[in-house]
Amino acid sequence: MKTKHYLTLVDAEFLMNRAIELSIERGYKMSISIVDEAGALLLMKRMDGATPLTAHLSLEKAKCSAMSRRPSKFYEDIIRNGQMGFLTLESVTGMLEGGEPILYEDQLIGAIGVSGAKSFEDAEIAQVAINDFFQQVS
Repeated sequence: MKTKHYLTLVDAEFLMNRAIELSIERGYKMSISIVDEAGALLLMKRMDGATPLTAHLSLEKAKCSAMSRRPSKFYEDIIRNGQMGFLTLESVTGMLEGGEPILYEDQLIGAIGVSGAKSFEDAEIAQVAINDFFQQVS
């Protein structure tokens, strides 16, 4: 038997609070979604002033990263490079930068999706929140 690590609600709340802090510091109005390793929603917030579309996109970016164990930008790049077949997948959406997998000891424990700024800024918020989470866990 193996040990399975997973995100608790306290973990998800830490990630969420850090992502919101960073968003406020940078003046962004964002939606943030945190999912478990299967892509099931653990926590979502839409900041005041964030558009309804950002709520949908943040969840889809998080689910894409959880299902693939990759940053959602991986698929955006594939599509930009001409592999349009990925656009025909009805079961996979959120293939835009801003979703980041959360890996612990090489095991997927969840993902975070961020939407509301430029895509690279969405991804940066997610990455910093994840890095800060692991620094406080160690």
